[in-house]
Amino acid sequence: MTEKRFEICPTNEFDVGDRRIVTLDGFSVGIFNVDGEYYAMKNDCPHQRAPLCEGKLGGTTESDSPGEYDWVRPGQVVRCPWHGWEFDVKTGESVFNPHKVKAKTFEARVEPSTGGNAAADGGCEGCDVDLEGDEPPVETYDVEVERGTVVVYL
Repeated sequence: MTEKRFEICPTNEFDVGDRRIVTLDGFSVGIFNVDGEYYAMKNDCPHQRAPLCEGKLGGTTESDSPGEYDWVRPGQVVRCPWHGWEFDVKTGESVFNPHKVKAKTFEARVEPSTGGNAAADGGCEGCDVDLEGDEPPVETYDVEVERGTVVVYL
């Protein structure tokens, strides 16, 4: 079966810590920007089908010894809005039982934009200039356009 590709939005419109909930091919999917990396998860809690991706986004605590706790995975754990079950948005694994309970995740990544922006794609009408002589009339610099789009594959 072939994966379907869905362009979500340009990366410059999706800030760190943000999430988007979209419908892709009939599925509600949450897309999260965690420290500049993108992750997609089905908006469906495996416990009782709550809209998981609408829950509070934060971290969780871990302990190596009694009475000592560390705040870990900030901005990476989503809490189900109905019953508080927590899931890692990177892996879909539940915080309380990662070996048995998991939310469905999808591949999300940044790819070059396929939009029709001619200037960003390196071509535009009237941009060719004929220069006289061997040297350009002004100092020039190499420029690279970095433009990406967040893409999810189902």
